[in-house]
Amino acid sequence: MAENVIFYFSGTGNCLDIARNIAKGIGGADLVRIKKGMTTTDVTSAKKVGFVFPCYGGGAPEDVLKYAKQIKVSPSAYTFGVTSCAAYKGTGLSRLNKIIPLKYWSVITHHCSCIWLFPHNLMMPRLSVGEAEARSKDLARLIAKDVMDGKTKRRPGLNIFNAIENAGFSKILQKKAGEFEVNDNCIACGQCASICPRGNIKIENNKAVIGTDCTQCLGCLQYCPRNAISIGDVSKKREHYHNPHVKAGELAQGAEHIG
Repeated sequence: MAENVIFYFSGTGNCLDIARNIAKGIGGADLVRIKKGMTTTDVTSAKKVGFVFPCYGGGAPEDVLKYAKQIKVSPSAYTFGVTSCAAYKGTGLSRLNKIIPLKYWSVITHHCSCIWLFPHNLMMPRLSVGEAEARSKDLARLIAKDVMDGKTKRRPGLNIFNAIENAGFSKILQKKAGEFEVNDNCIACGQCASICPRGNIKIENNKAVIGTDCTQCLGCLQYCPRNAISIGDVSKKREHYHNPHVKAGELAQGAEHIG
């Protein structure tokens, strides 16, 4: 295992891209995707351990907090967290900090991947995909410098309004999970099943079948090569989005080393 390890949760590639850019800036790292069946949990030999994840419903994806409880980190390790969001950081960093105390944290705003909630270009500041990618790379470079310098921050604050928002998000997830549709454009390529972090998608009778154990990463929808997947009528009208630097197969791989 490398001296630096970054765990990331990513459905549409933004957080993997951020993790890669930070890894380059800190001299390399093992990147591990947080997903069902993740086997890398003991990183006590690592000197730097980071977490990169999106803001979902005012907080962190449930799986980030679930698997963080299983990860073993050395008390002497330099720990950091970065959240990607459209506008505000939410409660995710604060909740992660209670599980694995963070010495440093930061935020990068980016294009929104929750297609049923907002069009992807709704972000602060409002930028094109190319501009957002360039900005994300620059901010990741600055974060990497802070990490290399051993910079520390006070614990991330908890906004009460975000906490209230996030408290009801699990019920929204349950409702939205039942709204997926797969149309006749589906060619049963299996790409959606391979990138689902919960193994919630099967290929049956030459068609993708999406179950109800969904965390709303929406990678299946955003990466579908045939636009065969939708979640509510609004998603049929909006432009799809995924990070242009991240291929679906790279998400499916789930682990890589950046040297």
